[in-house]
Formats: sequence, structure tokens, C-alpha cells
Amino acid sequence: MEENQLPEQTSDNDRVIRVNIEEQMKTAYIDYSMSVIVGRALPDVRDGFKPVHRRVLYAMTELGNYSNKPYKKSARIVGEVMGKFHPHGDASIYDTLVRMAQDWTMRYIMVDSQGNFGNQDGDPPAAMRYTEARLHKIAEAMLDDIEKDTVDFQLNFDDSLKEPTVLPTRIPQLLVNGSSGIAVGMATNMLPHNLSEVIDGCIAYIENHEITCEELIQYVKAPDFPTGGIIFGMEGVKQGLMTGRGRVVLRGKCHVDTKASGREQIVITEVPYQVNRDNLTDRIGQLVNEKVVEGISNVNNESNNREGTRIVIDLKKDVIAQVIINQLYKYTELQTSYGINNVVISKGRPKIMNLKELIVEFIEFRMEVVIRRAKFELRKAEERAHILEGYLKALDHLDEVIALIRSSRTPDEAKDALMLKSQSENWYLNNSMFQDLTDDLYKQAQGLSEIQAKAILELR
Repeated sequence: MEENQLPEQTSDNDRVIRVNIEEQMKTAYIDYSMSVIVGRALPDVRDGFKPVHRRVLYAMTELGNYSNKPYKKSARIVGEVMGKFHPHGDASIYDTLVRMAQDWTMRYIMVDSQGNFGNQDGDPPAAMRYTEARLHKIAEAMLDDIEKDTVDFQLNFDDSLKEPTVLPTRIPQLLVNGSSGIAVGMATNMLPHNLSEVIDGCIAYIENHEITCEELIQYVKAPDFPTGGIIFGMEGVKQGLMTGRGRVVLRGKCHVDTKASGREQIVITEVPYQVNRDNLTDRIGQLVNEKVVEGISNVNNESNNREGTRIVIDLKKDVIAQVIINQLYKYTELQTSYGINNVVISKGRPKIMNLKELIVEFIEFRMEVVIRRAKFELRKAEERAHILEGYLKALDHLDEVIALIRSSRTPDEAKDALMLKSQSENWYLNNSMFQDLTDDLYKQAQGLSEIQAKAILELR
């Protein structure tokens, strides 16, 4: 063999599998998009949450971070979520926590917050090491009975712990708080509704399963936004509730005041949902500078956390206020339209749903939770009754039981003796301690069960 020549190596492990790049890309992308659709961007129709929201609330329960306990540092909560259930960036987890605490973002907040959690003018929240949080009472209602085997659990990312696949919610969270998310090839945009109206709709469906979507609209009339505003035109809203797709036009609320000088001013007290007040004020100023809207002398955002929204627009002399208001509707976000697109995950698949379908899915899930809870409580009661039955048997023959335990060398021997499983010729086998027991009592042919015997031996 020549000096620089290497021997040929052949092995079964060196096989090269040729794949078509087009097919490979297609399969890989389908897998990725399904993962984003099901496991990240779209809410589950049952509890209305995406996995990150569910994990944040569950981790807070695990921490004992309840509404009647002291606040905990947000960083502590984020660390708990990230380390145990959600192996992604801390920023995305903190953003979720913050969003669930903002009363201008959520119709009913899930997290009770302390510290700077941002504001409606677009100011960011303080870093998580400064803010504190705990569960809100409504969030606790979403987690009620989770320990009673009401929902299925799955293993977390490293198979070391278990997390719930869905929360056993008592409120129709999806309709009440809405949801939005962009997946691959599809998106969802569900608007918030009033809790009382949604509950009335649920009761109406329970009383009459044949109720139509038109009849349900008598109860759930339209979306209900946390920042107020006035819905302009009902056709798109009705279409959204009937089909799952529609369009809502929302206007801010304003009135006209007259100053002491006699000049008028427009005061905006409510802005449309998800509209940034500072941006709105800047846009009005920009329109004045560009002379698109004429007749405004000054605009100022006087909003604060205590008194809420207040944007004051001073008008020039002899300007008709209603004309300016109409121009603001036309050129600014004082009038905004929202697309309704009710895409949810139902039984592991994305589906578009109308109002009735959403209520039906929630009621079915709630019934399943209640049945599972009842079965769990019955099982626990039966287990307790079984042990008490053993105590009663032992009490009826107290002296024999004490003598039997004393004469046993080990706890296991005592347990076997109590169960009458030992076949030795000891005295206690021949007595008629359990002869009069019926055969059908807990399906025991004789004596005590192992659980009962253990319970008796554990008695102090």
C-alpha cells in the first residue's frame, strides 16, 4: 500500500438517503405552520387561551400567588413560567403578564398588578424587577377545581412536570375578553363582549338547545370595549355574530364645551379600542400644520390614570364644532374599523365559528368539567367510606384486633393477619371475627382490604 493512501471504509451506517428538496421543504414547513397554528397563535375554544396565557396563570397558582395573598415580583413569576412550562424568551412571557393586567386592553383583567404596567398613551411598563402581580379573582374562577381531575394534564417540555392542556374555566373567557393572533396562512381577531350578556346567552342556550343565532343576538347584542366608544352601524356587527366574519366601525366619544371667553372646545372622553391617545393627539396636530383641518387653535392630551381619557381641542372663533368632529372621524383614528375573524382551535383543528357555536362549545366543555369533578368527589367519598367501614369492623372487635397486633412481630405480619391472608394455624384465624359480614360489602369475601388494614395500623 502506498504511503499516503487511506484504506476504503464501508459501513452500514454510512448510507446516504437521497430526498427531494421540494418535498422536504414542503413537509418541514407544514409541520412548522401546524405547530404555530395549534400551539402558539390561535386560542383554544374551550378556555379561550393560547398556551402562554394558560401557563402564566397556572404557574401563578403553583406559586400560591392568589388574590388574597401578597403581591409577588413579576420577575419571580416570569422565572417560574420560563423554567417550568414555557421555554421561550422572558420578554414574551412578561408581555403576556402585562397585557393580562391592563384594563384598557382586557375587558376583564386576569392579573392584579402593582407598579407601572404602561398606559393607554403607549408608555412601556417598568422592567419586571420593579413590578409586582398576583391573580385576579376572575382568573381564580378560571382555575377553580383544577386539582379535582377536571382537565387532562400533559408533560412539560422536559417531561419533568405536568401542565394542564386546558383550564377548567367557569367563565366563557374567549367571548368575554376576545383574542388576536397571526398564525401561518390564517389569523384570528375576536372582540371582547360584556360578561352579563354572554352569561344570559349561555343560559338561553341551556334552556333551549334549538335556539338560533338570531335569537342569541337578542342577548349578546354587540362587542363591549374596555375603552368605551360608540359602535357606528350594526350591519357588520350582526354579520360577525352570525357568521364569525364581519366588521365593526367604532367612534370615539366627544362633546362640545363653551369656554368663559365664548369660544368652543371639543373634549374627547373615550377613544376607540387599542388607539394610542398620544398618537391621536399628534395626528390632529399634524393635520392642523398641513392645513387639512382648519379651525383648530390648540390640541392637548390631558388624560391621566385617575380621571381617564381627556383630549381637549380648542377651536378658533366662528368655527362649527360638528364640522371639525366629522373631519376628525374622517382623517384620524377617532373613527376606526375592526375586522371580526373568529378563528379558534376546536378538537385540535382551526375552525371559524359564529356566536352560537362558541357558546355550544363552551357549555359542552363546562358540562364535561362538572361531570369529571362530580366523579372525582364521589371517588374520594367512596375511598373515605371504605376506610371508615374498616374502622367500624375493627371497633366491633377491638380487643381481638389489639391482641392480634400485639402478637404480630412486624407491621406487615399484622397487616396480613388483619386481612386473614396468612394460612398459618394461629389463633386469630379460627375466631369468627368477620364471619357475619356480607359478601357484597366492597366485594370482600372475608376480613379487611389492604387499604383498611393499613388505615387501622396507622391509627395513633
